[in-house]
Amino acid sequence: MSRVGQAYRRNAEGATTSAPVCYAVAMERVFFVLRAALAGLSVAAGAFGAHGLRARLAPEMLEVFETAARYQMYHALGLLAVAWAVSRWPGTMTVAAGWCFVAGIAIFSGSLYALALSGVRWLGAITPIGGVAFLAGWMLLALTVLRR
Repeated sequence: MSRVGQAYRRNAEGATTSAPVCYAVAMERVFFVLRAALAGLSVAAGAFGAHGLRARLAPEMLEVFETAARYQMYHALGLLAVAWAVSRWPGTMTVAAGWCFVAGIAIFSGSLYALALSGVRWLGAITPIGGVAFLAGWMLLALTVLRR
């Protein structure tokens, strides 16, 4: 039987059972849509930084803005891996990895965009929280595969 359309779970005795994967399919779609939207926004932010902000921001703040766009794209592509993994190995760790990437983009890239555009330095103190979310997402994704 094909694994497409089936989720595999362990029952109390450790035997593998199958169940419909409505949840896995829904999460796969959610992460594909988020990936497309966040990647598109990253391209738009990069273009805005290169063409609209070059004359308005100091070079170091432009570099901060470009770092935000670059990490947003990296982790939007990471969401593509999560969407694939959630269809292949459905489970809470896979889904958690995806939400860690989304949270990381919002916190890491969001705080850097805000820092670059506003110049408010304390926003840089929030950025590492997003970095930790990125690291957690990659670790969860790796554990998802290793545990299968």
